[in-house]
Amino acid sequence: MFHRILIANRGEIALRVIRACRELDIETVAVYSTADKDALHVQMATKAVCIGPPKAADSYLNQTAVLTAAVESGCEAIHPGYGFLSENAEFAELCQRCGLKFIGPSADVIRSMGNKAAAREMMIKAGVPVVPGSDGCVADSDAALKVAEEIGYPVMLKASAGGGGRGMRRVFSAEELPAAFASAQAEAVACFGDGSMYVEKLILRPRHIEFQIMADSKGHVVHLGERDCSIQRKNQKLIEESPSCALSDEQRKAMGEAAVAAARACGYEGAGTVEFVVDKEGHFYFIEMNTRIQVEHPVTEMVTGIDLVREQLRVAAGLPLSFTQEDVVIRGHALEVRINAEDPAQGFRPCPGKTEFIHFPGGNGVRVESALYNGFTLTPYYDSMVAKIIVHAPTRLGVVRRMRRCLEELVVEGYPTGSDLAYLILYRGEFLLGNYDTSFIEDHLEELLQIDRSATEEAEK
Repeated sequence: MFHRILIANRGEIALRVIRACRELDIETVAVYSTADKDALHVQMATKAVCIGPPKAADSYLNQTAVLTAAVESGCEAIHPGYGFLSENAEFAELCQRCGLKFIGPSADVIRSMGNKAAAREMMIKAGVPVVPGSDGCVADSDAALKVAEEIGYPVMLKASAGGGGRGMRRVFSAEELPAAFASAQAEAVACFGDGSMYVEKLILRPRHIEFQIMADSKGHVVHLGERDCSIQRKNQKLIEESPSCALSDEQRKAMGEAAVAAARACGYEGAGTVEFVVDKEGHFYFIEMNTRIQVEHPVTEMVTGIDLVREQLRVAAGLPLSFTQEDVVIRGHALEVRINAEDPAQGFRPCPGKTEFIHFPGGNGVRVESALYNGFTLTPYYDSMVAKIIVHAPTRLGVVRRMRRCLEELVVEGYPTGSDLAYLILYRGEFLLGNYDTSFIEDHLEELLQIDRSATEEAEK
């Protein structure tokens, strides 16, 4: 096992890795920007190194600064967390050149899965169902038009190097396509430096289901069940649960096998997530693979009892997985709500500020992951997520009731958060019955906000 590793991240995921390392007697080196000099991960690590000014491009994304800190601190490995450099193939290669173990898959795997068109082709060869679409990238809008005519509208234009909803456009007719293609391609070039585009059939109102996989260097690949991530705003997940109430046992088995096949096809090692969409008829299709630990990984940990970060560290050190597929048993139900410093009534506008007071919920089956503390100031330079509340209970209704109670206990003063919106969603009949899809918030936001305003006005009276 490693003696010392560097954590190339910040916030709650940095703390999550630090805690796992402590339990394995691994020393940790935190990196931080000048904006994060008082951050909790800086205080909890064995050692901390400042790597630059506040902007991520000058600090957390500064590969030279991160690698220099790792080498000079005597680290043997780097854990990238999620975001920042976690899916950067060049960084993974540089780690290897510097004699550092990148805690994740190889650069080749990151590169192949990061290119959505190439990943799609690989999945087709592996027999994993994919959304009907183009065979690889399309040269221009004329080529995209031909594909759209073959598969039928609506279609989705996607950047091969895309992510987070960027470089994507929905197209419902041939007349819309040329302008949408130009717009998506320009955004892709600006965001990713790569204008390669491909076309897929647009699955309207799907469920977004992802399967957690773990693989070691010995050839063992295991899935740990699914997470339903269909409650989203602006293509970003807000509420995640496991298991999904939308899947039958047959679907769950088939999707799990497809996720394992996907991981084997690319020679995967470490923790990863295979993402699918499921249409109204129950057909599932591969959309992408995330080659890192996910924000919502605690949901899987709660229902399986398996520490995914610990397994990441073991696998990176050359050890085999500590469990087999037969050992994975889903017990009860888990639910996660992301707490973001944002204003849902203002288009989910980020709202940084000073944390005047914070109180987190507790009790049986409750887990909170956050880097917040009283007096900590949120800066505008990084993601708006400030906490995750994860709960577990024997039944789905029990876990929903437990999460409601937790959101009632949560107190965050100093800036608005989306916790009230999440609370209202947990009372919606559609959510309770499991009748929701990725359009849920888009369809009901105005109504939910009106309920919130009415309640506030009544309280003020």
